[in-house]
Amino acid sequence: MSVSPPLRIGIVGCGGRLGRLLVQEVAQTEGCALGGGTGRAGSAVIGRDVAQQAGLAPAGLAVTADGEALFTACDAVIDFSVASAAPSSADLAARHGVPLVLGTTGIGAEDQSAVAAAAAKTAIVQPANTSLGMNVVLALAERAAAALGTDYDVEILGQQHRHKVDAPSGASLALARAAAAGRGVVLDQVEQRGRLGDIGRRPRGAIGLATVSGGDLSVIHTAIFAGTGERLEVTHRGSTRAIYPKGAVRAARWAVGRPAGLYSMAEVLDLV
Repeated sequence: MSVSPPLRIGIVGCGGRLGRLLVQEVAQTEGCALGGGTGRAGSAVIGRDVAQQAGLAPAGLAVTADGEALFTACDAVIDFSVASAAPSSADLAARHGVPLVLGTTGIGAEDQSAVAAAAAKTAIVQPANTSLGMNVVLALAERAAAALGTDYDVEILGQQHRHKVDAPSGASLALARAAAAGRGVVLDQVEQRGRLGDIGRRPRGAIGLATVSGGDLSVIHTAIFAGTGERLEVTHRGSTRAIYPKGAVRAARWAVGRPAGLYSMAEVLDLV
């Protein structure tokens, strides 16, 4: 009986906080193996063993700045690095026909267009959040918004640590978009951010977003549905960053063999 070879998964930005956790998750997942890892040119991590720099036994793979080599060597690649790297990773994925899990948030409109173009040539999973629990919360928020309608005001409250560089977070925006989808509206047309001063009466149907940031605060995202006489809250609390690599590796395994396209975690988890 033949045994299938392990799925080789590469990590872009393997020396970062989440990058090291991704390395650990891949190495510890049955049926998967490290395919390599990259770092920024000139970074201290370049040349080190990919697994060893993440606290594991050496894997015989050196961290490189050569993205071309990484995508050539791997069956799937995960990029949780920085928003500016997204177009390059997407282009490499498209040219090599390698599925990509793109977990970076804060990607601008022009760079997002490049990601979408690459998805016409290979499978790209671009989740706002790779936590399995968070994606179930997104599905619940969409259903709640559809059921409750505009009689209930929607507020999205995000809490994050001081190292998070974008606000609202990708998860907060995903919650807001889920609520908007449940109501059948476009978020850009109903969102409210940064309220200050005499803001007047709240518009019916508005979806508000607010962020609390500081120190080592736990990552918490809540969709509040505030009606008259009652309030419904759908909350996700993340107590460890390890939840994100677990979902990302699951997405990478799911993406292998899929047709070209831009996918979400809802499709990975069969929530649609």
